[in-house]
Amino acid sequence: MNDTRTPRRLGRSIVAVLAGMLASIVVITLTDIVLHAAGVFAPWGQPNSDGPLLLATTYRVFFGVAASYLTARIAPNRPLAHAMAGGLMGLVLGIVGAAVTWNRGPAFGPHWYPLALIIIALPCAWLGGTFREIQLRS
Repeated sequence: MNDTRTPRRLGRSIVAVLAGMLASIVVITLTDIVLHAAGVFAPWGQPNSDGPLLLATTYRVFFGVAASYLTARIAPNRPLAHAMAGGLMGLVLGIVGAAVTWNRGPAFGPHWYPLALIIIALPCAWLGGTFREIQLRS
């Protein structure tokens, strides 16, 4: 009986983490597109100043927490652990993104921006997972 439950839980765990990541990527990308179209961000391929990048960092925090909450909400058990797994994947992707774009020119913005995305990955995941755990306790 336990053998059939384990693959099902593992599958649900994978779906939970991927759903949170996908939701985050879609919402952030759509927000970026809208802000580019509205002229808040510089045209694609052009450097942004610190103000728009600070705005982007701010909404990435909000969306990161929301995506982590979604992951925790879908998780079959241990919601915080699932949220942190998604945050760890975000951390790794942030490091890879920073490494790939680090000295690629002004179109990729100042160095503080990819560092900020790396720094916020795990705290956002922790916060989203913690919100779900608090909800479950009450």
